Amino acid sequence: GRNCSFLQEMDVIQKQDENCYCYVQNRTIHLQYLWSTLQVKVNSRETFRFEPISEKSNCRNSETVFEFAACAVQIFWKPETSTETFISIKQYGEDICFKIQPFKTEPYIVSVKREMLDGKLLFLFVAGIFLFHFANSLSRSTKFFYLSGIILGVLALLVFVLLTLKRFIPRHSTFWILMSGCWMSSLYFIYCFKENMQWLWSEHRNYLLGYFLAVGIISFATCYQHGPLTTELSITLFTWTLQLTAFVLIYCGVTVPQVAYAVIAVSLCSKGLCYPLGAACHIGRKMKNHFKSKKLVFKCLTEEEYREQGETETIRALEELRSFCRNPDFPSWLAVSKLQSPHRFAGFVLGSPHVSPAETKAHDQEYGIGSFFLEEQLFETRAESEQDDPANSIHEGDEEDEDEMHKQISFPYATELL
Repeated sequence: GRNCSFLQEMDVIQKQDENCYCYVQNRTIHLQYLWSTLQVKVNSRETFRFEPISEKSNCRNSETVFEFAACAVQIFWKPETSTETFISIKQYGEDICFKIQPFKTEPYIVSVKREMLDGKLLFLFVAGIFLFHFANSLSRSTKFFYLSGIILGVLALLVFVLLTLKRFIPRHSTFWILMSGCWMSSLYFIYCFKENMQWLWSEHRNYLLGYFLAVGIISFATCYQHGPLTTELSITLFTWTLQLTAFVLIYCGVTVPQVAYAVIAVSLCSKGLCYPLGAACHIGRKMKNHFKSKKLVFKCLTEEEYREQGETETIRALEELRSFCRNPDFPSWLAVSKLQSPHRFAGFVLGSPHVSPAETKAHDQEYGIGSFFLEEQLFETRAESEQDDPANSIHEGDEEDEDEMHKQISFPYATELL
């Protein structure tokens, strides 16, 4: 019912008396304005009072207790006077109306400028996408657990205190009732803090920094005392909480609610399709291995590989035999009764070599370099080669004799012709 001036993009209005201003949203959706906002700036050389106007500003018209409490808190959080203020208006949000009350007859300027890409909205949107897709791994990180505890303590102190005192609340129903009330109160305080962030930072910066520092340190100490989450149920609940927080960030990070709903639906579908796709890939691998022709591939070992593999397997088998004989269930007396040299077997079990030095020496003399066995093998090889050589020489001699006979036979006929 007020005669307010309507604001439009690129307006610069200069007045010096009390007046109200409204910006009516454009209902046509354009995707180029997905992260676009309007920045309304009011500045003056003298102080003035900025008062938002809405249909729910009258607390007597509140339909529920929550609306009445919200209206009362909004009145309590009413900002003080200042010489400059900023308002960020989403492209497809609610209609915004506010009143400017100058205390002196000093002109003030109301300017409207569009910001095509709001960094805050884009950051919230990207953070929501990242948080949703990596919620499972982040919920198991100790550093992220401590960081989440500090953020929860700063932004929702009542919820953090209630979670800390959960062990002192005997009934679960009482705890969840208190938790719902603390969450509603905390969310509304967060909303009020966001709306008046600029005024609080400019007027009460020291108190704000002191609150952040004190509550952050206390929250970190409390989380460090309790330790990170260990049970799967707690980790699952923490993952769901992070995913719900991601949905809130996605919704707040765009100006078009329909786009936010579509992104949330696509994210849920992509998360739900992981299990069917994984099962399909597993079944595909099983079917491929089943129908794949099983051809045995034999690989021939070289002499060096054969020797190394023999030594390795011999050492491993001897160690397994030692460990088996050291087992308390091993029938030691039965084995000793059947052995010819129990003392040598006991030494082997305790770590001694399975071959004595005398046996090693005898083996080297018989099969080593310069041994009788090696010489016999060499001599047999040489004798076989010599047996093959005389046969070849006899064959060559026969060929030479045949050539000489041919010469002797043909020579007389040649003489007679002469």
